[in-house]
Amino acid sequence: MTPKERIARRVAQEIVPGTLVNLGIGLPSLVASFVPSEAGVFFQSENGVIGLGARPPEGMEDPDLTDAGGGFVTAVPGAAAIDSAMSFGLIRGGHIDVTVLGGLQVDETGHLANWMIPGKMVPGMGGAMDLATGARRVIVAMQHVAKDVSKVVRRCDLPLTSSRPIDLLVTDMGVFEVRESRLTLTEIAPGLTLEKVANATEARFETADNLGIMA
Repeated sequence: MTPKERIARRVAQEIVPGTLVNLGIGLPSLVASFVPSEAGVFFQSENGVIGLGARPPEGMEDPDLTDAGGGFVTAVPGAAAIDSAMSFGLIRGGHIDVTVLGGLQVDETGHLANWMIPGKMVPGMGGAMDLATGARRVIVAMQHVAKDVSKVVRRCDLPLTSSRPIDLLVTDMGVFEVRESRLTLTEIAPGLTLEKVANATEARFETADNLGIMA
């Protein structure tokens, strides 16, 4: 299992049956593969689908059925196609139970930056600003370090996605809850030490008394 798949598997444990969940493009889209189809979870995509399923087998792709990033998906029984106005009405109206977003940086107060890379051509933030502000719970799924640089920082130096702090950060090194505008490490990846996580983390963080192991 790759680091990204381990992150996605851990995030899937946060998905409660019977909820409406939005998955961002990239790593977050892997989460659907780790949520049992019988759980009754409806995955929503801001391009107008409620009821996304896992990626179809090769050769079975439907060009008219994609997620917001253009990746091929399936539709579960009971799925619905809606227009963008309805889709963003759900997001901005606070009807999305959970959103899972990727991240470029998360800082020690729980703020997220996930839509701009200096010097790179990017299409913009898409629905990330709306999701980070409007969803009832915001989970960020990202790798802890990129090119030997921590992505969990003291202060974001990229533009913030929202002024609202996230609720949970899941990386390949651990799980952090945002408590009273501070990061608290609640789980650590198997085989890692607290010292190794601290050395890979620019941000200051607290450690839970009952520190668990990521499963």
